[in-house]
Amino acid sequence: MGMGRALAVALVGLNGHIVEVEADIGQTLPNFILLGLPDASLQEARDRIRSAAQNSGIPLSRRKITVNLVPASLPKKGSGFDLAIVMAALNAAGNVRHTGGTVFIAELGLDGRLRPVRGVLPAVLAALSAGYTEFVVAAANLAEAQLVKGAKVRGYDCLAEVAIDFDADPSGLQGIEGGWEPAQGAAETSAAMPGRQAAVDLSDVAGQPVARLALEIAAAGGHHLMMVGPPGSGKTMLAERLPGLLPDLNDAEAMEVTAIHSLDHRGAGVAKLMRRPPYERPHHSASTAAIIGGGSGIPRPGAATRAHRGVLFLDEAPEFDKRTLDALRQPLESGELVLHRSAGTASYPARFQLVMAANPCPCGKATGKGLNCECTPMARRRYFGRLSGPLLDRVDIQLQVTKVQLSQLADTGPRESTAQVATRVQLARDIAGERLKPWGLVHNADLGGRILRGQLRLGGHDTALLDKAMGLGVLSARGYDRVLRLAWTVADLQGHDHPGSDDVGLALTLRQRGEGM
Repeated sequence: MGMGRALAVALVGLNGHIVEVEADIGQTLPNFILLGLPDASLQEARDRIRSAAQNSGIPLSRRKITVNLVPASLPKKGSGFDLAIVMAALNAAGNVRHTGGTVFIAELGLDGRLRPVRGVLPAVLAALSAGYTEFVVAAANLAEAQLVKGAKVRGYDCLAEVAIDFDADPSGLQGIEGGWEPAQGAAETSAAMPGRQAAVDLSDVAGQPVARLALEIAAAGGHHLMMVGPPGSGKTMLAERLPGLLPDLNDAEAMEVTAIHSLDHRGAGVAKLMRRPPYERPHHSASTAAIIGGGSGIPRPGAATRAHRGVLFLDEAPEFDKRTLDALRQPLESGELVLHRSAGTASYPARFQLVMAANPCPCGKATGKGLNCECTPMARRRYFGRLSGPLLDRVDIQLQVTKVQLSQLADTGPRESTAQVATRVQLARDIAGERLKPWGLVHNADLGGRILRGQLRLGGHDTALLDKAMGLGVLSARGYDRVLRLAWTVADLQGHDHPGSDDVGLALTLRQRGEGM
């Protein structure tokens, strides 16, 4: 009897930490002690792995087994440590060879079957960056783990197979009463991941030329968008078609987005990289934790993180809780969410495009002269009062959407499709990418004031209208910079070398259309 070791990974947010699982078999009465800040689901591993090992034909020692998860100060949660614990215990008993260089990530069933767990992709990425290249996972997680280049991954259906590959005596593993059945393949156990939306096309939108232009500018520059208009004017239709205008994710972005969704509670694994920008549309009754992230113990990602590199659409935005809306101000500026809880701090990327839609008033009838509106002035102020000034100041495009006219609805002529507009968006992004490369930026929406007023400074003639607006107090300093960002995107779509006065004027118009809210 002696010491045994195996490796596992503890995830804190998307950051993974290598955990060394130490097992010691003592010379005292039977017992199983698990140390190292395990949570409740991990404490239950003691009984799971005893049954799994027994039913696999390699029972654990009847002596006292002490398992320590190092570092002991790091909180650990989940059932993904099961396989590493049982392999360390079997290694301590001499039933399997040295396992110290292999990372084990799987849950165990009572029959010895290896079951998939969430977060395999970020776990493998973290272990690989720490210098470990060999991994053992459940067969249902094999396709997901193999997405990481440079990782040598083996997938198994049951504990007996793993033990044999690590030099366990196969004689005790044969003829196990009842046997076991192979686990289902990854394609059957993995949940469908969010990708391109169902077949929706920009050509479905009748009329709304200004709104279509604003949507194209938002897609080309990565700008946030606010639409205010009466019910039925097409705000939701426009928002749903924004993801289709965005280019596919590159390899690094796709790996990042897929790792986030690997942690999602809606699925145990993924089989391929997500190449399309994600689209999240939470209901206005969603809690702050559901949108921003949170929960007990280590905080879990919310809709804002799942929308990373994609679109977060808040329909009926003034109906959301004000604290939830204001909590979006941090990721809108930094592209990151840092969640602090008593059990630890988790950091999640959240660089999304925010799209908000709202009615002109609670009843939605305050259009035109607003003669049919049933809302009191106090109700209107309270309705839009949930959208704080600092939040709206971070939204580049604030658009007033009008009712669709009957003539526009009846027009059966050809309309531009998503594919046609997406081609122009890609071209504008390529132009912006070349210009922004010296600063390591990708989108015009990422430009800072120092660059806009420095290397990309425009002439006084081009910014005369903008300077006047700021002098009158119509724009804040942040708003001034955001109009300049918009102007560069307009210029890229028009094929101009730099924004002219007309480009700046259009950007200012798109910025101010929501001022009458």
